[in-house]
Amino acid sequence: MSKKNSPRPDGLAYSTNKDFFNDYPEPEEMVTLPKEKQKLRVKLDTKQRAGKVVTLVEGFVGTADDMESLGKQLKTKCGAGGSAKEGLILIQGDYKEKVTTWLREWGYVLSK
Repeated sequence: MSKKNSPRPDGLAYSTNKDFFNDYPEPEEMVTLPKEKQKLRVKLDTKQRAGKVVTLVEGFVGTADDMESLGKQLKTKCGAGGSAKEGLILIQGDYKEKVTTWLREWGYVLSK
């Protein structure tokens, strides 16, 4: 969400004072953990997807850009679609074995 459209904690929507919106500190940007300290979980899921199987990668700690780049690498390797949002990387289809193999090769730690 951009700075202009971010909701304020006190609920104020508009003010004519130019300096009024500068009184709250910027939220700290999340730092991406190194691959060796990531604890990723790979699982299959069919909930709310009309019975279709997706491969989920959970537990990524880091910036949204880094998560999207990892998701893009995995989607390219699998040759499938998917998305990366809200801390989850979704890959359409049953690619659990391939994804776990590639993540281990790339140096990520997988937990069960």
